[in-house]
Amino acid sequence: MKRSFAFAMALLAMTGTAAASDLTPGNGHSIHLGRFDGAVYYTVEKDGYRVVATLASGADEQPVRFVSTLGPGQRLMISVPQEIGQPSLDFEIMRDGEVLLVNEPGATPIDSIATSAILEE
Repeated sequence: MKRSFAFAMALLAMTGTAAASDLTPGNGHSIHLGRFDGAVYYTVEKDGYRVVATLASGADEQPVRFVSTLGPGQRLMISVPQEIGQPSLDFEIMRDGEVLLVNEPGATPIDSIATSAILEE
């Protein structure tokens, strides 16, 4: 399991300076949700975009992986609760046709990262 976390951290290192336009299928995007850090990436599959997110709260902690295949119009949300009375930290991934939108916690729609991929048959 520590290998999974190391892989996620390697993805973070490789993608930390990438511009939004550089995000393509198979390349990672870093996630920061309070005390959780990790990476998300996607691949184009025959039945949709396979999105994989891996998060952990530290190098010695067990990572958690979320996997979902998104079709057009579908979305995935990873939410971390905060203290009572505080809003949750939400990381949302939405598929709009051939475009994958990633909304960071507290981001407005203009802060979204758009990336596209075309499935070649």
